[in-house]
Amino acid sequence: MSKSFNLPTRFSPTAIRIRFGKDPRLAARVMLGLLLFINLIAAYCVMSPIGGSAEQLDARISALQQDIQTRNATLQRMRQLVGRMNQARSTGDEFLGQYFMDRRTASSTILSELDVSSKDAGMKPKERSFNYDPIEGTEQFSMMTVIANYEGTYGDLLQFVNKLDRSPRFLIIDTLVAAPQQGAQQGLLNVQIKFNTFVREGAARI
Repeated sequence: MSKSFNLPTRFSPTAIRIRFGKDPRLAARVMLGLLLFINLIAAYCVMSPIGGSAEQLDARISALQQDIQTRNATLQRMRQLVGRMNQARSTGDEFLGQYFMDRRTASSTILSELDVSSKDAGMKPKERSFNYDPIEGTEQFSMMTVIANYEGTYGDLLQFVNKLDRSPRFLIIDTLVAAPQQGAQQGLLNVQIKFNTFVREGAARI
């Protein structure tokens, strides 16, 4: 069974209007109380506005602007760093493509160039050998070592070394030994040169 709740008779709207009508001073006091309460709320909002005072808001805006500038500077540095990394990678790839030969053709290419350079310099080629050694830390590249023997004069040797120095290949002279031939034409030398160069592996070694 539902129940109904009613305000006491003295607090009903009709009773309140009757009381205000009989006692205007009561109505005035209530209105003054309401106005005072509203003024207090307004004063509090002025003294402590929502979100902080104008000075606090200015300080926050300044801090946010400084943070944005710092982040923009960091972003700009990162972009420059990425650009330099890309440039370095491109330069490295270009260097590897130009100076690091493929292993499958490296031996024939190097030996052919040595033959041409020695012939132009007047050096007589003799026995030669080459081998490959792995490079620690990578399976993509190996070091190729060439040991070549020649016969020629000191002047021929200087021309030969000069041609090798201008070679488009990445040839590194590791050792060079020259000794006069016994009982041969005066000034004729036996020369042994050890070269190092680097090659790209066609596939990773197992």
